[in-house]
Amino acid sequence: MGLDYSRGSCLLGFDSHFFLAAFLFTMTIELSTPVQSLYMIGPTYARRLKKLEIETVEDLFNHFPFRYEDYSLISKIGLVQPGEKVTIQGIVKEIKNEYTKHGKKIQKAVVADETGEIDAVWYNQPFLIKNIHREDKINLSGEVNWFGHTLILETPQYEVLKPGYETIHTGRLVPIYPETSGVTSKWLRSRIAPLLKQCADKFIEYLSYSIVRENNLLDFATSLKQIHFPQNRKIAKLARERLAFDELLFIQLSSLIRKAQWQKEVVGNKFQISNFKDQIQEFFKKLPFLLTKAQRRCVSEILTDLGSPRPMNRLLQGDVGSGKTVVAAIAMYLAYLNNFQSALMAPTEILAQQHYETIAKLLGPLGVKVGLQTKTSKATSQLANQLTRKPTNQQTSHIIVGTHALLSEKLEFQRLGLVVIDEQHRFGVEQRTTLRKKGINPHLLTLTATPIPRSVALTLYGELDLSYIDEMPKGRLKIKTWLVPAEKRQAAYEWIKKQLKKDQVFIICPLIEESLVETMLSVRAATTEYQRLQKEIFPKSRLGLLHGRLKSKEKEKVLGDFRQNKLEILVATPVVEVGIDIPNATIMMIETAERFGLAQLHQLRGRVGRREKQSYCLLFSESDKSQNRLKALETIYNGAELAELDLKLRGPGDVFGIRQHGFLNLKVASLTDYVLIDKAKKAAGKILREDASLGRFSLLKEKLKKYTIRKVAPD
Repeated sequence: MGLDYSRGSCLLGFDSHFFLAAFLFTMTIELSTPVQSLYMIGPTYARRLKKLEIETVEDLFNHFPFRYEDYSLISKIGLVQPGEKVTIQGIVKEIKNEYTKHGKKIQKAVVADETGEIDAVWYNQPFLIKNIHREDKINLSGEVNWFGHTLILETPQYEVLKPGYETIHTGRLVPIYPETSGVTSKWLRSRIAPLLKQCADKFIEYLSYSIVRENNLLDFATSLKQIHFPQNRKIAKLARERLAFDELLFIQLSSLIRKAQWQKEVVGNKFQISNFKDQIQEFFKKLPFLLTKAQRRCVSEILTDLGSPRPMNRLLQGDVGSGKTVVAAIAMYLAYLNNFQSALMAPTEILAQQHYETIAKLLGPLGVKVGLQTKTSKATSQLANQLTRKPTNQQTSHIIVGTHALLSEKLEFQRLGLVVIDEQHRFGVEQRTTLRKKGINPHLLTLTATPIPRSVALTLYGELDLSYIDEMPKGRLKIKTWLVPAEKRQAAYEWIKKQLKKDQVFIICPLIEESLVETMLSVRAATTEYQRLQKEIFPKSRLGLLHGRLKSKEKEKVLGDFRQNKLEILVATPVVEVGIDIPNATIMMIETAERFGLAQLHQLRGRVGRREKQSYCLLFSESDKSQNRLKALETIYNGAELAELDLKLRGPGDVFGIRQHGFLNLKVASLTDYVLIDKAKKAAGKILREDASLGRFSLLKEKLKKYTIRKVAPD
């Protein structure tokens, strides 16, 4: 096999699956069979299918329709009404090519039944004359429209009916799939339908009867067949629910298995808590602010974990500016008191630098040496004396703050007892594991300022213990947020000019440079906007430009100048989303705000309002469709609530503000289906209680291997 049948579907037309079915039964097909080896696919179509992440027969079956075209209403020709979506069945009385006055071909057929005749019209599909013949019995499905004073079916789906032929394009709920160039839903239906019959004995149930029964689920084989070619909408819904349950179950099982494995581990060196209560209390007293009740609760939970013989695996979630860093600093201080090192890994140099400065300021006076390790800066001590390295290149700082550079094989730790990961969804599982391996089962604390909806936390972070700082420091004022109409843009600029006498301003643009793509022409770019604002709007002000393509030293200089008030306005891309704390910045202006999710806009808004001064966020949008969504920011100040709304409106890929490759690659499950998530979680717990090794669930175990998410986010 492996021949290129790129034109095959065109030559054989709508009923190519009829011939394909006959051929498939002459060859042995497994779920692992590469699609390239299938008849009428070949290398050209295999390359196209790869874009849809389809490489095997099983992948093809797991390419589910996202909706159905309802052509189940079968009507007599004499009863059809304009505007109806119907299927008619009749005999072809005539079919021919006609030419328009502009030389284009129209294919016109006359189809009749005992109640009347109707014309079917297609455009520029001359091969239809070879596929449809006079006296053929045919199904036509589509919308009935007027053509002058005559009713017609315009570009309908069609199938020539043969003995034993089961319709897949007409007369039923017709599946519509995600497509790519050269691969249509019609083409996919023609390949999937015969393969489903050929592989019927391969669809083995891998869940126990009790799990299926208790959760009112369809069996696996029925679900797979009915999601592709459902008998009706009710069974299509049941099939989708079963397959969605499976997706959520796999994630829950993966999480619970990881948690069970984690709990079997014994921490390399147990922390003493009671011995250092006085030092911790003294540290609290020296802080220039009072910890909130939420911070104290989270500190208590973390300290309990640190005193356990099992390594901590906790996620600390808190809104922007809620004080997660100081909570993490307390944990690192306890590690220092126990004579252990800590490592804090952040996704960007800007954020790493910010953490380094904050922690050095908090813990440096207590004798804690804090080092910084990034690609562009060698580990340096917070103290005046430079960090001394041993010949083995082991770190002698008590705390090392860094980026991915902490993963370097050359960097070794003497007694790594605590690993802190900030914005943990931006690191792959392997990266977190690599850092932990630099110690002997050290404790792990992960932080996120990204608002996580309850459903996402339940689904993704089943292996983590959760701590949530749900209280902001006293004295913080809500950031006044306005969606500014286009006609008030100039007035907004004038207001900003007045505010510049005492405050600093962020202006955020989605792009670095202007795009040549037509649909992106209205999206403002930082470099262009910087030049325009400097020349036309704020000629007397000091402006800076910050984006991801600048070299590290250039970024540091721009940020340094802005922090020291040498710059009044910073024009930037979302690179400032995390890790920048400018006390005097009180205005956040966001251009083309519809390009961002609500959660990311909330993150950006959190760059101002860091102190007790009143702060403001101005949103500008070029899209009328996004007005209602963006207006939510005017009244909702809770990140988790905004993330929940974002999830419903935009889907899980935008929950964290960036499209997550490998993060929740769900085909049918929804993160807003709390009932199904809860069912899957309970079922996963029951399965592992019955058999922790999954020995009894060997088929499920095999399925789980293929599904386990290795990365939570791109490296």
